[in-house]
Amino acid sequence: MSRAIDRVNGMSVFDPGCTSREVLEHATGRWGALTLVALVDGPLRFAEVRRHVSGISDRMLSQTLQRLEADGLVARTPQHTIPARVDYQLTDLGRPIAERVCDLIEAIYAQLPGIVAHQRGRQSGAPAPASEAAAETVSGPLG
Repeated sequence: MSRAIDRVNGMSVFDPGCTSREVLEHATGRWGALTLVALVDGPLRFAEVRRHVSGISDRMLSQTLQRLEADGLVARTPQHTIPARVDYQLTDLGRPIAERVCDLIEAIYAQLPGIVAHQRGRQSGAPAPASEAAAETVSGPLG
């Protein structure tokens, strides 16, 4: 097993009943990951998070923030001002996770030219590399 799996005795993201799996889903799902990354540079109000996470509905953002807050990754701080204001920020638990999501995004950016070339090659009907062709004959299509 990988080093990450062995870190916490008795926990496994491969176990559907393990809390780590639920937190992994919240932190790395499309909206959770983008929300965490939006908060890396500091606290934001709800509308500011929504502007950073383009395409998310108010309802989905609200649910995402509630899940991340329930997991202890994001803190919700009401400001007693007129008009009322609420700030969201990463907690000490959420910051290292958000930074690793940023690392993942940077790795994707670094590999994106090759990924795009691969996707275009497959769309144009170019033959798959030998390793993929062999895998397809054993287990069916990969994609």
